[in-house]
Amino acid sequence: MWKIILALCLLVGTVAQAQVRPELAKSPPMGWNSWNWFGKEAINEQMIREIIDAMASSGLRDAGYNYVVVDGGWRDSKLGPNGELLVHPAKFPGGMKALADYAHSKGMKFGLHTTPGSHDCGMDKVGGWGLEEVHVKQFKDWGIDFVKLDKCRFSLDEQPNYPRNDPRWKKGWESEPKNLQTAYAKWSKLMKESGRDMVLSASAYQFFPWYPQLTNLGRTTGDIKSKQSGGAIFDSEKPGSVMAIVEKNNRHAAKAGNGYWNDPDMLVTGDQGLTQEEQKAHFALWCLMSSPLILGNDPRVMTAQEKAIILNKEAIAINQDPTEQGKRIKQDGKAEVWAKKLKNGDYAVLLLNRDAQAAQNITVNWTDLGLAGTKKVRDVYAAKNLPAAKDKFSQSISPRSGLFLVVQAK
Repeated sequence: MWKIILALCLLVGTVAQAQVRPELAKSPPMGWNSWNWFGKEAINEQMIREIIDAMASSGLRDAGYNYVVVDGGWRDSKLGPNGELLVHPAKFPGGMKALADYAHSKGMKFGLHTTPGSHDCGMDKVGGWGLEEVHVKQFKDWGIDFVKLDKCRFSLDEQPNYPRNDPRWKKGWESEPKNLQTAYAKWSKLMKESGRDMVLSASAYQFFPWYPQLTNLGRTTGDIKSKQSGGAIFDSEKPGSVMAIVEKNNRHAAKAGNGYWNDPDMLVTGDQGLTQEEQKAHFALWCLMSSPLILGNDPRVMTAQEKAIILNKEAIAINQDPTEQGKRIKQDGKAEVWAKKLKNGDYAVLLLNRDAQAAQNITVNWTDLGLAGTKKVRDVYAAKNLPAAKDKFSQSISPRSGLFLVVQAK
C-alpha cells in the first residue's frame, strides 16, 4: 500500500513540476493556423510570408491576432540522422528560422505543428517519441513561439497502416493511455526549461484532466469541419459541426482559466460554408467560451463582412476577459441563452436560435444572471446601446443566428 501511495505522490509531483508556464497565456491566444483553409499540400514558404504580410497590414495583428502557426505539411517525410526534424526542402527552402525571423520582424510570433508519437497524421515516421530533447532544442534554436502538439499516431510497429480495428493498431495511445500523458509531460517540462517563451497547444481530440497542468491550450474535440474537409456546417448531429463542437467544449467550462484555455478548434469564418449570420453566431460563441481565437481563413482575401466580425473590438474584449469560460445557462428546444461574467461585473450574453427554419422569441431574465431591476443593454456587433430593460430582455431571433449583447450590472 505504501509503495502505491509513494508512486502516486511521485506521479503528482512530476506533473506539477512539468507544468507549462501559465503566464504565457493570461488570456486566450489569438492568431492564425494554416490547416482549415490550406490543408497539408498547399502550404509553402512564399504563401506563409504573404499571410504574415496580410495579417500585419489588414489590422489582424493590431487587433491581437499575433500568432502565425504552420500546421501539417512543413516537414520532410523522414527524420535526420540524429532524429532531428527536417524541413520540406521544396516547400520551405529557406528553413524555419528565416520564416520565424520574418514573422518577428513584422511584430508577430511564429508557431509550428508537430507530433509527440511515432508518426505524424499522414503516417510519416517523424514523431518526437524518445526525441523530445532534440525537437524542443530545434524549436528553441529556430525561434518558435507556439507549438501545436498533435496526438496523431503512436505505433510500436514499423508499419502503422493497419485498419483501426486491427489489434496491431492498438499499440501506444489506445492500449497504454499513460503514454499520451507521459509524452505531453515531457514536452511541457522541456519547453518550460528551454529558456524560450513557447506556448504549448495540445491537440489530442478530447479533454484530459491533465490538460490544465501541462498545456496552455487543450483541444476538447475532434476537428471542426472546414474548407479543406468539405465545408463548414453550423448545426448538425454529425461530428465537426460548429454546434457539435460547442456541445463538447461546454462540458469543461469549469476547467478554463489561469493560463489554460479549452480549445474547440479553429474558427471557420470566410468562404468556408457558413452564412454571414452563422459566422457571427460562431464567433460570438468562441468569444463567450473564452476560446483561443485561431483563424482558419485566408487573410489575403478577406471580405469586408468577414473583417467586421473578426475585428470587432467589443467581441474580442469579451474573449480576452479572463474571468471565466462562458456557458449555456438556458435552453428551450432550439432557443438558447449563453452568458459570460466579465471582470467588471457585466455579462456578455448570446441569444442563439439554432432552428434552421423558424424565428424564435428568446428571453434572458436578469435573475438568470443574478441581476435585478433596470439594466442597460448593448448590441456588440452593431456597437450601439439598446433601450434599457427592466427584469428581462426579449428579442425575436432569425433562424440560425444570434444576438450578441452586453448587459451592464450597474
